[in-house]
Amino acid sequence: MFQTLEQLIENPVFYFFKEISNIPRGSGNEKQISDYLIGFARERGLDVVQDEALNIIIKKPASKGYENAPIVIIQGHMDMVCELNKGTVHDFEKDPIELRIENDMLYASGTTLGADNGIAVAYALALLDADHIAHPALEVVITTEEETTMKGALSVDPTHFKGKVFMNLDSEEEGKLLVSSAGGICGKLSLPINWEVAPKDGDSYHLTIGGLRGGHSGMEIDKERGNANKLLGRILYDISNEVAYTLSGIDGGLKPNAIPREAEATLVIERDAIEKLTKKIAEWNEVLKNELQAADPGVYVKLEKSALAENVFSKETSERVVQAIMLTPSGIQSMSMDIKGLVVASTNLGVITATDSEIYFLNEIRSSVRSLKEHILNQVKVITQTIGGKVETSGDYPEWAYQSESAIRELCKKVYEKKYGKEAEIIAIHAGIECGVFTEKIPGLDAISFGPDMFDVHTPNEHLSIPSTIRTWEYLLTVLKEMNTLS
Repeated sequence: MFQTLEQLIENPVFYFFKEISNIPRGSGNEKQISDYLIGFARERGLDVVQDEALNIIIKKPASKGYENAPIVIIQGHMDMVCELNKGTVHDFEKDPIELRIENDMLYASGTTLGADNGIAVAYALALLDADHIAHPALEVVITTEEETTMKGALSVDPTHFKGKVFMNLDSEEEGKLLVSSAGGICGKLSLPINWEVAPKDGDSYHLTIGGLRGGHSGMEIDKERGNANKLLGRILYDISNEVAYTLSGIDGGLKPNAIPREAEATLVIERDAIEKLTKKIAEWNEVLKNELQAADPGVYVKLEKSALAENVFSKETSERVVQAIMLTPSGIQSMSMDIKGLVVASTNLGVITATDSEIYFLNEIRSSVRSLKEHILNQVKVITQTIGGKVETSGDYPEWAYQSESAIRELCKKVYEKKYGKEAEIIAIHAGIECGVFTEKIPGLDAISFGPDMFDVHTPNEHLSIPSTIRTWEYLLTVLKEMNTLS
């Protein structure tokens, strides 16, 4: 369809996607993209607000003939997950995302693409920029920090809005209308480090787990992909049964909401124990290739000699690290008995990182049932108390409950069937989405979420279907055109 980026950006949606891809917008680093959106609105004479959380609200009057149609709130988030392949040189604080086309798919070059949720921003800008599209009055809200804490959405002042119809454009499967999502919270377990002088007669080895696919901890949690942090805990525990060691460092994962693809630890052992350790690593390579042959066939465990550090964790600290990893729940915790295949509750041990004084374990907990979310968090608290650590929480956001009556859902179903000759699928997902925050803030809000086909989000293999993006754009325009039927 499109051979070059130059051809692709002739489409207004991809023009604006390319524009925002030039602007760094990792979670917590949204000032530049937020200011760009202000400038965009002011250049077009549109009402715009930038709040303290850097959220942007842009309003556009109804087109002729739509003055009495219901006001529509269009919503997405401006931030993106920043991950890159090892060996890729890219500074997410200043470098643009390098786009490339491959087989009707849009990719980045060695990094996450940011279609989640840059495509919503691009759709919104194309809507606001056009003067020929039939639409009701629009209230566009683009939020910050969705990928980490949902701080942006949680900070939005609901008095800015008059609309009661809400279209979130943060879904990732064309033809599926999202009507319910999970709530979530991040639990950070911390353990103090007691340091000791490294033994002079010891050797240091760097243990790495890699080759895993990772993915979104909500959307891909049911794929049974390996969690590098949990696998590292299993291996370290097994090694401890035959080889005495202390740790001098540990690290795994990049984001709480991404299933970790890599994890590593540095072990200090007695010099005559290397044969046993090497044997163990060989055994674990076979174990994991067998366990993960379908989900993660590229998994590997690697051992390399490293320079001996001056200090190591104490034996007690080393043991507690392994206990924390082994005991912390991770993965699916419960499934729905009402909707086949829907995960109700899960947790993801997404990050392990060490400072000079503490080791942190970050867990992303999700559930569409609030009491189960609280239960999993309580499990983490009890585990932490047992091993002598502490827990802090952040990013608590509400679930989005299914509404039995929804005018916008029925309209979206009707438009889809008329346009494509088949029924749209009504779905609920286990990922967190900002609809829950807005429906809690704005009483009576009638919400729906949809979007184009995206794949492997939150990984450097993230890619976006170009034809699906264009079809979804046309579908969005048709839904807005039909809003008069709801007046």
